Amino acid sequence: LSLHTRINMGKVKAKDLRGRKKEELFKQLDEMKTELQSLRVAKVTGGAASKLAKICTVRKSIARLMTVVNQTKKENLRKFYRSKKYKPKDLRPKLTRAMRRRLTPHEASLKTLKQQRKERLYPVRRYAVKA
Repeated sequence: LSLHTRINMGKVKAKDLRGRKKEELFKQLDEMKTELQSLRVAKVTGGAASKLAKICTVRKSIARLMTVVNQTKKENLRKFYRSKKYKPKDLRPKLTRAMRRRLTPHEASLKTLKQQRKERLYPVRRYAVKA
């Protein structure tokens, strides 16, 4: 099956799109958009009912294709920034506002000089309990 006949058949499956190259996907997107344009012209000029029904499937197919493109782009960005110290905000974990502002475990475990001195000079006393 060629690319063009698959588009004309209607629905495009996301799993078929995932392995494809970026250029190939954008070429298919352009074809779909031109097809949608021709279907809209047919709608205005009073085309067949089958063409009018096809507008919906073509629109959904375009949406599927764009979703796959955006997901792969995001996945590649995640891969690129995985080893970096700073990440773009949209790649960081969402959490809640309060959780994002919370101290990191390292920051929370730090002690002041006064606290360290106090712990050193007055350690917790251990008592031997007679059983």
